[in-house]
Amino acid sequence: MGLIEFTCAVVTRALFILVSLIGVWRVTMVKDGYYWLLTFLFVPLVVEMIVTLKRRKGKDYKWFSPPIFLFLISIIPSIWLLELHLRQTKNSDTVECKKLDSYILRDPTQNKTLTNRTYQENIKELSAVCANDWILALHQILLILLIVGKWLLPLGGGVTRDELSQLLLIFVGTAADILEFTSETLSDVKDNSPQLVYIILAVWTWSMLQFPLHLAVVSSKPDEGEPGVQESLLTKHSTDIWSIVEALFIQDGPFLVVRLTVMTYFSIFHQMLGFFAIKNLLVVILNLYRLVVICQDFRPSSSRTDGGDAVP
Repeated sequence: MGLIEFTCAVVTRALFILVSLIGVWRVTMVKDGYYWLLTFLFVPLVVEMIVTLKRRKGKDYKWFSPPIFLFLISIIPSIWLLELHLRQTKNSDTVECKKLDSYILRDPTQNKTLTNRTYQENIKELSAVCANDWILALHQILLILLIVGKWLLPLGGGVTRDELSQLLLIFVGTAADILEFTSETLSDVKDNSPQLVYIILAVWTWSMLQFPLHLAVVSSKPDEGEPGVQESLLTKHSTDIWSIVEALFIQDGPFLVVRLTVMTYFSIFHQMLGFFAIKNLLVVILNLYRLVVICQDFRPSSSRTDGGDAVP
């Protein structure tokens, strides 16, 4: 195993654990200390790292990424707990909080005094950050780390750099859509509709499954030139079909259903909600159109292979 591959494999998983640990720490700050038990969710990720380094020399799998999947398992419960706690204490919380932007745009002289503070004082100041800013920061760091982590992980068997670059570009667009969905849609939740929070978080969790799956980019590339062997529709257009399935059933389809539910059942509507609902509807229609085109183009090629002469 090369030193670079070993370092990338270990550092990526260490970053996964660190971010998950920050999420658990934040949960214990707003709730109870026994939520440190969430750290047991890190154990599968550590075991996976040891097994992968020993048996696969740190390389990821072709169509599925276990470290990314286990990272999601370790951090998603913390985000659920923080989101639900925020909705429960929105009205009763009267303690003043500080915006996260105030720490980033802090005066340089204040940064010097921050380094002279004790550990407890720094922790107390971080705890004073607004709960909404904490949750948004965790969402953003999670999505960025999923992209960077996949980039750093050693390539699995049969995955080319070209396929990896396509996958990372898809991840960027997917991450932007998911972040917009959670931030915009959760901000529309009224105080008397907690069930909507569960629906949005469930759809968000379901959409995150796109990151450990690579079926929409990595193809099987079957052997060509074998006499009497005809490619099936799924074999020939596997990447296109899987990308359509992801759009219809994992991302844009569920997003569209949630937004239509928000507008019709919960009677919430504004300009941006309508725009993104139309955007999801267009994506669903265009993917269905793409599926029809693929099926129609495949049938003539099948008839030419079976019948010999093409139909004019």
